[in-house]
Amino acid sequence: MQGLLKFITCGSVDDGKSTLIGHMLYDAKLIFADQEKALELDSKVGSTGGDIDYSLLLDGLMAEREQGITIDVAYRYFTTEKRSFIVADTPGHEEYTRNMAVGASFADLAVILVDASQGVLIQTKRHTRICNLVGIRNFVFAVNKMDLINYDKDTFDRIKKEIRMMTAEYDLDSLHIIPVSATVGDNVTVPSEKMNWYKGPTLLSYLEDINVRGTRDEVGFIMPVQRVVRPDHTFRGFQGQIEAGDVKVGDEITVLPSHETAHVKSIHVCDKKCDDAVVGEPCTIELDREVDVSRGCVLYRDRELEVSNLFLSNLLWMDDSYLVAGKNFFLKVGTKLIPASVTGIKYKIDVNEGTNIPCERIYKNEIAKCEIAVSEKIVFDEFEDCQALGSFILIDRVTNMTSACGIVLHSMRRSDNLVWQELDISRDYRANSLGQEPKTIWFTGLSGSGKSTLANALEKKLALMGKHTMLLDGDNVRMGLNSNLGFKEQDRIENIRRIAEVAKLMNDAGLITLTSFISPYANDRARAKDIIGNDSFVEIYVATPIEECEKRDVKGLYEKARNGQIPNFTGITSPYEAPENPDLTINTVGREIDDCVDEIIKYLGLEA
Repeated sequence: MQGLLKFITCGSVDDGKSTLIGHMLYDAKLIFADQEKALELDSKVGSTGGDIDYSLLLDGLMAEREQGITIDVAYRYFTTEKRSFIVADTPGHEEYTRNMAVGASFADLAVILVDASQGVLIQTKRHTRICNLVGIRNFVFAVNKMDLINYDKDTFDRIKKEIRMMTAEYDLDSLHIIPVSATVGDNVTVPSEKMNWYKGPTLLSYLEDINVRGTRDEVGFIMPVQRVVRPDHTFRGFQGQIEAGDVKVGDEITVLPSHETAHVKSIHVCDKKCDDAVVGEPCTIELDREVDVSRGCVLYRDRELEVSNLFLSNLLWMDDSYLVAGKNFFLKVGTKLIPASVTGIKYKIDVNEGTNIPCERIYKNEIAKCEIAVSEKIVFDEFEDCQALGSFILIDRVTNMTSACGIVLHSMRRSDNLVWQELDISRDYRANSLGQEPKTIWFTGLSGSGKSTLANALEKKLALMGKHTMLLDGDNVRMGLNSNLGFKEQDRIENIRRIAEVAKLMNDAGLITLTSFISPYANDRARAKDIIGNDSFVEIYVATPIEECEKRDVKGLYEKARNGQIPNFTGITSPYEAPENPDLTINTVGREIDDCVDEIIKYLGLEA
């Protein structure tokens, strides 16, 4: 009996994905009697004229049945005499491409449907590219609705040629094209009498017989650490799932990113002590000596793995908002979750032609090649060599929604040539010499809110108290360090990143740094906090209402923005994302500036 086959069905809207799988389950007698009875009753009300609507076996949501489309991914497990299957029936509508990508990420094989009356569509090409992106190398194209074209062989041959031309750029392990009729049942589970010109297997028999095991030899050993367990002082184990190779008691393994080595003392699979464990098994490994291992580290042997903080990737953008270079996320690769940034967009990939298109923005459902930087060196591998360490997701830092999924192409070599230089004179030494604790006091608020006035007054008060400070003002910095940046979103993001790096250097010099910038995006302020450090970053929101800001606007900038003379003006033509949980909120309306300064001094614990 063949091993478990995990496959998905995908394709354009109304190509018959749910109907195909439903008919396969029905004909193969793979549903229960009560399900069959319910299907027959439900089919009497619908668009099939009382005939059995096989799609109802998979479309369970009310909205799916009302609209006649698949919205969510429907998973079904079934078994024949030859094989066990898990199928993910995925939506075809472009709006639900995110759901389709989730289904594809688990599969070994893709069944892509093509409407014989329409041929290869844009969504067919997009789904094929996404399946290839997430590592599927076995494809079956089911040319459906052959009954609508009177089972015409010439039309099938034309579509077959289109499919082969479309897939020529991909490195596939297998490709098979089958003419079917999901509604009638032709070539689904039994050969069609109306297509005697087709001599190949039916869809079900092909799925039963195909071997989807990878041809690459699994050598060495890889296990990302998911959890460290210490039930008592005598045992310290590292839990995870083996993603490549095998491990035995006595093997010498290396821990990344620390590169420490140790020998395997014991192996536990579930609650049993074993001599070895193999790929796919979750296990607990105990080492013969204490090494620095935590969640996100990787145990490995006899493999080439990358340790870097910059890599090139292909990613599928799934967020409703667009992507520009400089945006910040959490990146999850293996078991590691870490702050990351898309530092550059090289180009997007046209789903029709596969050509590369230069661009500054990526919109929903587009695929692009991007450079990604993470906040510290992490362990990864090229996707072709290890899918577990070569695939990742980007998570929005504000909403916690998955914004993108992608694969690692290779490390950016320039990152390997940079080594942080440890200095003999440390930050603590400089701070102690100045007699103060370095902080970055980050003022944020609308133009005209009083940020610069407040920051300037605070610096004077700190100077009178004998503190050593540096004030970074938005306009001043843009006239020098950031004079090459404009006011587009990606320029604003880079502006704040540079300021955060400068503020950190000022803190390392022992100084109290004050910054006065609009810094409109919550993600950018969060990244600034990561760069500077949680303990050193104090966010002060100058919460002056926009009506008051406009009254104070002696330069008339707000009026010009409302008249369309100034594009990308925060609060008018560009958004301002107010802090949800700032360290301190100050509204300057009706207050003396000295009172506001005293409130900040008190919050910082610097009262005389």
